[in-house]
Amino acid sequence: MVAVGIPVAAMIILLGVFSGFEEIIRGLYRGFDPDLLVRPVEGKVFSVSDLDVEAVAGLSGVEAAEFVLEESALLDYRGRQVAATVRGQGGGGVVVGQGIAYELAIRQGFSEPLRFWVPRRGGYSALIPMSAFSTASAPIEGVFEMDSSTDGEYVLTGIEFARQLFDYPGQASALAVRTHGGSGRKLAAQVGQIVGPGFEVLTREQQRADMYRILRVEKWGVFFVGVMVLVVASLSIVGSLVMLVIDKRDSTRTLEAMGVTRRGVQKIFITQGMMIACIGAAGGLLLGVLVCGAQQLFGFVPMPGGTFLIDEYPVRLRAVDVAAVCAAFLCVTGIITTFTVRTTLK
Repeated sequence: MVAVGIPVAAMIILLGVFSGFEEIIRGLYRGFDPDLLVRPVEGKVFSVSDLDVEAVAGLSGVEAAEFVLEESALLDYRGRQVAATVRGQGGGGVVVGQGIAYELAIRQGFSEPLRFWVPRRGGYSALIPMSAFSTASAPIEGVFEMDSSTDGEYVLTGIEFARQLFDYPGQASALAVRTHGGSGRKLAAQVGQIVGPGFEVLTREQQRADMYRILRVEKWGVFFVGVMVLVVASLSIVGSLVMLVIDKRDSTRTLEAMGVTRRGVQKIFITQGMMIACIGAAGGLLLGVLVCGAQQLFGFVPMPGGTFLIDEYPVRLRAVDVAAVCAAFLCVTGIITTFTVRTTLK
């Protein structure tokens, strides 16, 4: 029972931790990525008159919608330069990512404005190389922190500032939509019908498809490793069943003499083996749930090094994870028990 229970508890705990990390990452990007993102199928920008924003904002479930303009630029601060992606949205000031602030040596106080350099879209003189670039300056109003790939790439500005900087008057690169209760595929389909075939609508998960795909692969990779451990641990049932069949050989003959069929005898021993496994699995399931609950309440297992955004391992129990562990356990122990009994009774 212990041999079966420990792998079940370990699988519950590991899946709970992976689900916790997934929830943390989803929450981390919830303040940066829109619930739905509408962008053109071809080209980088489009005219804002091409989209019926009022129709999108009027859909049931849509809270707000605003245009976004993203383009690359070279940033200059006190002689230090770094390439970044400028995201123009709303009407706010300049807010730089923490990674960019580190590269540019931006300290508290923001005493000097941030200078932007972008290639000029119009004509320029070959005799004056500097005329090939457009420049603009703006004061830094803050620094935001997320993951290294985001705050080391993005600078947030107002959309009108970005339009002037990149010479895209009345244009945008996407429409960001905020919904009630997160994004849904049904609502995304409704938005897609409004914007037409020239635009694609991406949910929050589709915007970072590679990252979420890696999370799922890692999670279920750990799950299948746990299944392999469960297979090895369940082999302990084999020895118990073999000894039980040998010990009850006389009783088996008595039952057969009384008219019990060979299949009926097999069912008796299979039931015995499954009882052993199920009691052990129930104990492991209870242990795993208790450990996950204790970690959620007290956080007694800290994150090593203090390099993450949280101090202790996150845990989130999901019904689908528990169901997957139970299904795997029943399949593994059922196959092993049935094969052992049928082979031993020959």
